[in-house]
Amino acid sequence: MYLLVVEDDARIRDFIVKGLRGAGHTVDAAADGDEGLGLIRTHDYDVAVIDLMLPGIDGVELIRTARARGTTTPILVLSARSSVEDRVRGLQEGADDYLTKPFSFVELEARLVALHRRASGGRSDESTVLSVGPIVLDRLSRRVTRDGVEVELQPKEYALLEYLMRHPGQIVSKATLLDRIWGISFDPQTNVVDVLVSRLRAKIDRNFEPKLIRTRRGMGYYLEVPR
Repeated sequence: MYLLVVEDDARIRDFIVKGLRGAGHTVDAAADGDEGLGLIRTHDYDVAVIDLMLPGIDGVELIRTARARGTTTPILVLSARSSVEDRVRGLQEGADDYLTKPFSFVELEARLVALHRRASGGRSDESTVLSVGPIVLDRLSRRVTRDGVEVELQPKEYALLEYLMRHPGQIVSKATLLDRIWGISFDPQTNVVDVLVSRLRAKIDRNFEPKLIRTRRGMGYYLEVPR
């Protein structure tokens, strides 16, 4: 899934983002309400996680404004406020679910998957399936096939393929992949991106033609769109 986390507490934000990326999801993060509103208005997220107590505009105002401007992204409120009044207010302003802190990461991810499934009507259709040539990725079941043959991927392999499929034909730099998949700044000495691309190629391209995962030397990688 493509997820947004808006949380001002750096420790909690990093914990959530690291866990979700480790599970194979693509995650954007914001530390205040204004940045979060800008992201949710300009990106097609599957689900957003929003804290209520944020610098700038608070979470309630963020949700209210996003909904008023036509945003339909499912929203899960994550907040230390646990009263019935707070829960009701969050839901009335447009949130789809409410989870209080402290929370279990397993429950958080399960709720995000449930919100995504509910928003898609529980179906694997064009809104939940990515397709580039012979490669098909179902974001609900996390099932990947090439030429109808199922391909088993590890979480980060899946996250890399999903990101490339979201940007078919576009060259994606190593710095971007490090940020989107690992959440770390560019390190010219690291080869983790090259290793992950090699592992993905072994599963997606090795036994198939044509080869689709391409390298543009000095620039990055891209998924070629077959003609």
